[in-house]
Amino acid sequence: MEFAGRNRGSGKERPGEGAVSVRRGRRSDREFVLGIARRLADFDLPEWRSSAEIVAGEARTLEGFFRQPPPGMELLVAEAAGEPAGFALLETGRDYFDRREHAHLGILAVARESEGLGVGSALVGAAEEWTRRRGLGKLTLNVFHRNARARRLYERLGFVPETLRYVKKV
Repeated sequence: MEFAGRNRGSGKERPGEGAVSVRRGRRSDREFVLGIARRLADFDLPEWRSSAEIVAGEARTLEGFFRQPPPGMELLVAEAAGEPAGFALLETGRDYFDRREHAHLGILAVARESEGLGVGSALVGAAEEWTRRRGLGKLTLNVFHRNARARRLYERLGFVPETLRYVKKV
């Protein structure tokens, strides 16, 4: 199944590259997905979090998916020039306030060499389509406050902050 989460191109394509396409993830994507998981801590982390801790937590979730995908979870993989360029892990959850089911974008990562090609936008577009296909009216995500690059992308694509989580080490 291919998703309409396509990007016509950002104008930054390298020779021979075209639009970004998005498809359902496969077991054969495991090495690629786990290989770029280290990018998930590639920003100014809070003092109480280490890069190793962030990557280990995300890798644990991804390994669990590849072992036995939980119901309501989907891996999407973006390709540019026929090669994997990024991925998104989607899941369903219940809203704390209204208890309605919604989609949640749990992890999104783009390969360093694919930055600026519209991969993140294509993955978010495919996540929105995944949400609509399930009849869910809302797509949520969490992002670290200091992850300015990700926040810019999400805000440009229409996401708005809803709650803020505060942490205090004691």
